[in-house]
Amino acid sequence: MRYLYTLLIISFVIVTASCRKDFSTVPSFGELKFSKDTVFLDTVFTNIGSATYNLKVYNRSNKAITIPEIKLKNGTSSNYRLNVDGKSGKVFPDVDILANDSIFIFIETTINFNNVADPLYTDQILFDNGNNQQDVDLVTLVKDAHFIFPGKEPISMKIDSLTLDGKPTRIKGRFLTDSELTFTKDKPYVIYGYAAIPEDKTLTIEAGTKIHFHRNSGLIVDKKASLKVNGTLNDKVTFQGDRLEHRFDKIPGQWGTIWLRPGSNDSEINHAIIKNGIIGIWADNIDNATSSTLTLKNTEIYNNSNYGILGRSTNILGENLVIGKSGQSSLACTIGGTYNFTHSTFANYWNSSLRDFPAVIVNNHFTYKNDNGQEVTETKDLNAANFTNCIIEGNNNIEFILDKVDGSVFNYNIRNCLIQFNDINNALANNEEMNFGDTNHYQNIIINGNPNFRDASNEDLIIGKDSDAINKAISTPVSFDILGVNRTTNPDIGAYQHITFD
Repeated sequence: MRYLYTLLIISFVIVTASCRKDFSTVPSFGELKFSKDTVFLDTVFTNIGSATYNLKVYNRSNKAITIPEIKLKNGTSSNYRLNVDGKSGKVFPDVDILANDSIFIFIETTINFNNVADPLYTDQILFDNGNNQQDVDLVTLVKDAHFIFPGKEPISMKIDSLTLDGKPTRIKGRFLTDSELTFTKDKPYVIYGYAAIPEDKTLTIEAGTKIHFHRNSGLIVDKKASLKVNGTLNDKVTFQGDRLEHRFDKIPGQWGTIWLRPGSNDSEINHAIIKNGIIGIWADNIDNATSSTLTLKNTEIYNNSNYGILGRSTNILGENLVIGKSGQSSLACTIGGTYNFTHSTFANYWNSSLRDFPAVIVNNHFTYKNDNGQEVTETKDLNAANFTNCIIEGNNNIEFILDKVDGSVFNYNIRNCLIQFNDINNALANNEEMNFGDTNHYQNIIINGNPNFRDASNEDLIIGKDSDAINKAISTPVSFDILGVNRTTNPDIGAYQHITFD
């Protein structure tokens, strides 16, 4: 009983102490200072919550003050949500700030496009009242969109998963309907889960269309299906995450991948930007590497947490292709296949973590464990790995590796390319495929030259007047660069003709 009595006294002391205000205050006198006079919550899609933004409120005076009221001008009907000094709500009476101190206000919003008169939605945070009232503006642009959601089981409400090759998977998503097989630029598309193109169907994406993927989402091209991306020089198609705030512009891994499954065929991507995913494009065609899987022209792939392009025993043709930084390789041509790249730039300046792989890797093998737990390596034919007029660069010493295992065809030809290759430890000295003096496979190669990119750290891979790639390409049918500049005479290596930087 004595123990219980003592515990009650201690609890009472703690509670009363925590509620005491051990300082006296004066009313706010309209001299608050703010970290910003307007909080821009960037752009959000309808009914998708924003990131959290902050505002700092300063009391620069030598007296502790009480702000009689902090509230949203639109009151309880406001689409903004506040957290003032640890408390959530929309109206906050009697907020104290110590002398020469400050408090944080955190702001979020979720807006239904159909419920607002103006897509530029605004409100104000009001501080105090009467003659001492001060305010900070809140501004958000809300966009309408086409939303593609996976279905749900009616009773359990469990999100549907895809069935591929007649087998259930754990991939959340659904197949597109016939009415959804043309994407237009009238509104952006926001995809939750994986949107799959059914067998024998084609998804056509018109110029200027913007596709946004939620976390763990992407696009699947099923067997015998095709993807046609019809961007133009002045109206590109973009694939990226669904967070539109500026802080998400260059965050990798926001969504999954565009996956071309085995048996998909004749997909074409022209004038597109693919960025901030895990794998920009994952192309499989394990059993039929000689048929056309994917043609890429005038396309940029940036800032993916694993690979820009991962090809597995597939067939890819790329012209005026630019692949920037990736957590592993910009381009991985694996398990054999057929790969032809002309006037392309592969530049991996990844700086978010250690990178083990080069910007470009090509191999003809894969390894797995059999039923006995033994590790088995198998090979498949590399029918072609041809790089013509390409830049292969990055911030590693070695940015190009051909990795051959005997047992299958291994055909390759590297011509008029600028390659970063500084084997300071002679680790690849015995790799016959890396003998740049072998004129049967290498012609007119520039090793460790200066690409003179305008700003490689920010994925600006246009070359300047000091580039060693200038006038070093051979003529090909790819007579215009990725920006539409004529390169019929004196072509430069890479996807861009050189310019003079400002």
